[in-house]
Amino acid sequence: MQRRELLKQTAALGLMAALPRPFFSPSPAAPRSARSGGDNEIPVAFVISEGAVVIDFAGPWEIFGAAMPTVGGKMQMPFKPYLVAETSAPVNAGGGMQLVPNYTFGNAPAPKIIVIPAQTDSSSAMIEWIQHASRTAELTMSICTGAFVLAKTGLLSGKKVTTHHGACLELAHQYPDIHVLRGLRYVDEGTIATSGGLSCGIDLALHVVDRYFGRQSATDAAFDEEYQSTGWLHPEASTEFSHFYIKGKPMCPVCGMAIDVSTAQKSVYRGDTYYFCMTAHKQIFDAMPEQVLAA
Repeated sequence: MQRRELLKQTAALGLMAALPRPFFSPSPAAPRSARSGGDNEIPVAFVISEGAVVIDFAGPWEIFGAAMPTVGGKMQMPFKPYLVAETSAPVNAGGGMQLVPNYTFGNAPAPKIIVIPAQTDSSSAMIEWIQHASRTAELTMSICTGAFVLAKTGLLSGKKVTTHHGACLELAHQYPDIHVLRGLRYVDEGTIATSGGLSCGIDLALHVVDRYFGRQSATDAAFDEEYQSTGWLHPEASTEFSHFYIKGKPMCPVCGMAIDVSTAQKSVYRGDTYYFCMTAHKQIFDAMPEQVLAA
């Protein structure tokens, strides 16, 4: 039984089965790279290591699994997600979740989409694999601070990108050749795409479904997942994260983290005192105070 049919049969037990598609569903749009016939499978490699943030990979994974476009007159499940890591050993993800990779960098099938979630460890083997696999992939995308991993590959050089709002300044400081944008759910640069923090990865995944198979396929996937946010249609919808530092509030001006001013490191700039959650953020502020405060 196909996943959508199972969902509909389950819904038939309640009132929701009688409800039509939501009246606010957007009108279908022509897909930018829809497929018809031939090789319709789209392998999606989720590159993971220790500390992989669960929503960063689980959200997009679920969306790709929910996408069931009609291709050649038949409903299909074209996206084939899999986990790939440096070894086949279990990976400890965020919150204590343990993941068993489907493949290693040595035996993974060639992906057409690469997804890089936020994680605490990115080995040279991972960077080399992403560099190699991206040469034949159609899209390489990062979620949240996975942008730092992607930046290490050099693939973001000269690109417009985004990341978690609390990491934008650090990313811009570490990689001055990257154009970091704040207050966006995602940024699509063609073969490269980046998302803001955490739940923004769901919006980017829906946008990718739209990109491949059109607006209606993405709308259907969002509906089946009971996902009511329209951020995937409006990447500018994160404008509330464009500016987060409030002068006088005990928070780090670089990342917005709440701090204890009695123990935090500090810098004085133009007569005002600023406090920091870590040494690295104090160093960023001291190197470019005007840019930090302007952001």
